[in-house]
Amino acid sequence: MDTKQFIAEHLNDDVRELALKYSNAKVDMALALRQIEARQILRKKVPSWSDNEDLLFPAHLSIEQCSSEDTARYKASLLQGQTFVDLTGGLGVDCFFISQNFQHTDYVEQNAELCALAEHNLSNPLIIHNESAEEYLTHCSPVDVIFLDPARRDAHGRKTVSIADCTPNVLELQNLLLQKARLVMLKLSPMLDISKALKELHCVQEVHVVAVANECKELLFLLEPDFEGEPTFTCVNLQTDQPSVRFTAEEEHSCHAAFNEVVSRYLYEPNAALMKGGCFKLLTQRYGVQKLHRNSHLYTSDRLIHDFPGRVFMVEGWASFNKKIRQTLLSGVKKASIATRNFPLSVAELRKTLKIADGDELFLFATTLTGEQKVIISARKAK
Repeated sequence: MDTKQFIAEHLNDDVRELALKYSNAKVDMALALRQIEARQILRKKVPSWSDNEDLLFPAHLSIEQCSSEDTARYKASLLQGQTFVDLTGGLGVDCFFISQNFQHTDYVEQNAELCALAEHNLSNPLIIHNESAEEYLTHCSPVDVIFLDPARRDAHGRKTVSIADCTPNVLELQNLLLQKARLVMLKLSPMLDISKALKELHCVQEVHVVAVANECKELLFLLEPDFEGEPTFTCVNLQTDQPSVRFTAEEEHSCHAAFNEVVSRYLYEPNAALMKGGCFKLLTQRYGVQKLHRNSHLYTSDRLIHDFPGRVFMVEGWASFNKKIRQTLLSGVKKASIATRNFPLSVAELRKTLKIADGDELFLFATTLTGEQKVIISARKAK
């Protein structure tokens, strides 16, 4: 049995058990186990790659750090032209999907193993450069688009968030990047403070906040030389049917939000991309909903808004948070999913106080209304 066949026959097996059971097998076990583990991770992350038996994958960390297929395809939808450079090639997921929109692609990566794997895996015509992003930028010709996904780990392997702590340091390179490309796309940590980043970066034309199944995954900053206007924000929640929302910070700032002092028939919770992007007041204007409090970021309406970009609930009841609530609104409730929004107690503290176990059918929202009344809202999913 050769290594390739062994991998195919054991794709669904536990890697640790395989290592013990087949320690004397006449196959390259180190390679086989690495490929099996990688494919199991990529099955959900990059499904079109996980089933391709001809591809080879590196150590676990590169798999962990790579983009998902969904986010890579989204980035590709924003970029096109003749010449493209991926300055931080890595596993090559982003490079593969983006490069399909370009005539010429340069893959730049300082890790020699990853360069060798990219040459083996990436079928699109491209040129491999085994050097650092900084080195490459000093001699490359101008191109249409440069993509940069700086490593978000320090020398000790600890995760970093701020731009200056990533490798390469984009803040030191941004002037040169803007000289070398018509458009620069930066992929940065979803934990990054967007306002702070906009003060540090030059010529930001667009900011894309990308969530997948309501989990914020990426912040994308598009920089265009000489751009001096206000950036446009796009908040998108992939793997859902929710619409993307585009706006500017000025639109959000100048909008007069609609409020409701009580909870109506339906309750709305914006998706993770909107929460990260800071689109709050505009939602009342665009979707005909009312905010429950300036800082609560929960919304309500009498009629169902089908295309609201977030979770939608039908309200079963609500009441002031007091000692009697366990005998009134929550009488008989033993399990529920609990969320707190602008509320003095954490979820753990509230669950302990109410003596309610975790559940996934009934939803309890602890929040504050416009009149500063602390309430519990009982609801079930409407869609």
